[in-house]
Amino acid sequence: MSPSHGSLLGTPTAANATTLLLLGSGELGKELVLAAQRLGVETVAVDRYENAPAMQVAHRSHAVDMTDAAAVREIVDREEPAVIVPEIEAIATDELERLEEAGHDVVPTARATRLTMDREWIREFAAEEVGVRTGDYAFADGREAYREAAADIGLPVVVKPTMSSSGKGQSVVRDDAALDDAWETAREGTRADTGRVIVEELVEFDAEFTLLTVRHEDGTTFCPPVGHVQEGGDYRASWQPHPLTDGQLSDARRMAREVTDGLGGHGIFGVEFFVRDGEVLFSELSPRPHDTGLVTLASQRRSQFDLHLRAILGLPVPEVTVDRPGASAALVADEPLDRPAVTGVEEALATPETDLRLFGKPDAYAGRRMGVAVATADDTDTARERAAAAVDRLEIGDDA
Repeated sequence: MSPSHGSLLGTPTAANATTLLLLGSGELGKELVLAAQRLGVETVAVDRYENAPAMQVAHRSHAVDMTDAAAVREIVDREEPAVIVPEIEAIATDELERLEEAGHDVVPTARATRLTMDREWIREFAAEEVGVRTGDYAFADGREAYREAAADIGLPVVVKPTMSSSGKGQSVVRDDAALDDAWETAREGTRADTGRVIVEELVEFDAEFTLLTVRHEDGTTFCPPVGHVQEGGDYRASWQPHPLTDGQLSDARRMAREVTDGLGGHGIFGVEFFVRDGEVLFSELSPRPHDTGLVTLASQRRSQFDLHLRAILGLPVPEVTVDRPGASAALVADEPLDRPAVTGVEEALATPETDLRLFGKPDAYAGRRMGVAVATADDTDTARERAAAAVDRLEIGDDA
């Protein structure tokens, strides 16, 4: 259980500062840093490259290889943070466990951070220990076992590395001819070379959604469900609330509570589900704010980042409702760019009830998220139209 830090919040950069160390400084980390600074929390952002989004708004920053245990330890020793908050998977998780054993507060826990980056563990834990419903799956550590797994499950299947995030290394196999390429893609996209891949049934779902689940000192709080669209395993649009029957919502909450209770710690978890033929199936889980939850910047009184911070600090987490139906749409680069610049901002912001978050990433590559539009309306369909229209008015170019 995370210790409570919220009873005393010091002065940033002073000797009594309450320091939050962020490991991974992308767009989600940037929003968490902004939420922390509104409460007077000192923030230190770390990533593998300079000028990452969260670094641009933090009090201090460091660029290191976060898979290097000695480098992570050196920064923790130097900064003496009250809390260590991993934002990505590519971290020396063994060192996080050692730091936790030494008395440091790792969010939600070092064990949860390590285990949830491993698709093999989280799927077996959810399906076999907790007993939640999932699609068919199998693991393979060689080409022969991989082909046998695909044959047993039956094409089409989804092939993923056991260690990855944001759709990296993921592909859909619809015929035998694509099996070898999918194997290579999974091996190349892994965060850590475990030598294993996961082969999953391609769930022909009616809908997919995220249940943002907040574990805090007083229990578990759920945000209203967030519907979303992904391409290649990566988020492209989301909306809130997503319609579910009472039974579906009850099933999702039960499964989310059981899986997150098994992980422990405090903070927000992004728990993903499919709906197939009216039945809710567990898909994946992230122990941190979720990209589909960017919609909460517009739809909720307190965003997922505010809720995550409150849970981390031991502050009260209220019941969460949707203030106004909302939606988000991602701005994605089409090509590599060294100095990306965005045009069409004035036109995009002329869209009713719409805001932009441009992430400020120092370079772009094809498929990289560079910003997001968030919009509200009387209903989610209109909000989705507004968010999509705003993004359509934006262009990413190279400011040479």
